[in-house]
Amino acid sequence: MAIITVAAAISGIVLGWVGKTKAFKAEVVQEATADASLHTDVSYIKRGIDDIKVDVRIHGQRMEGFAERLTRVEESAKQAHKRIDEMKE
Repeated sequence: MAIITVAAAISGIVLGWVGKTKAFKAEVVQEATADASLHTDVSYIKRGIDDIKVDVRIHGQRMEGFAERLTRVEESAKQAHKRIDEMKE
């Protein structure tokens, strides 16, 4: 009877250890998967931000070009008004 009790205790310890080891390995795999997914998401966000920065830079350059052209158009209109005023007199 004592042998059966000792065998049951030892098998309980072994089965508990095996179950705990399996659970630990599954947890490690799950954490690694979550970390990889998070890393991929962050990389995707970084690329998106880089694309937005490029777009903003391009729009800034276009706005500078428009501002320069607008200044020239305003100067031209001013000169045209002066010529029209001179013609009226």
